[in-house]
Amino acid sequence: MGEVALVAVTVCCALANAVEVGAKAVRAGFVVRNATAVGLAPRWIPHLAWLEGAGVVGLLAGLCGLRPLGLAASVGLVLFFVGAVLAHLRARVLHNLAFPLVFLFLAIGSTAYFL
Repeated sequence: MGEVALVAVTVCCALANAVEVGAKAVRAGFVVRNATAVGLAPRWIPHLAWLEGAGVVGLLAGLCGLRPLGLAASVGLVLFFVGAVLAHLRARVLHNLAFPLVFLFLAIGSTAYFL
């Protein structure tokens, strides 16, 4: 994959996660329902928003030239979404598994950019 494509994937990753952080911050109904379905207490949602938000900030810093920070953020997001996918699989919540998988693949693409 070319560098321009990887930059585009990284920008998409940052944007998608920023939207998700906003949804978590306002405790959107779909976020609370999804957390409950996978066995996560809603009180953890703000903590997840902070982690994911740190990933967004790190990606943006990486795109602005702080590549080691971008790499750390992208790897963190990969781990975050591996956890999300595993939570869905453990709880057998498969109807919306595509969402954490897409976010995981975006994070993997971002990691490839910063390597």
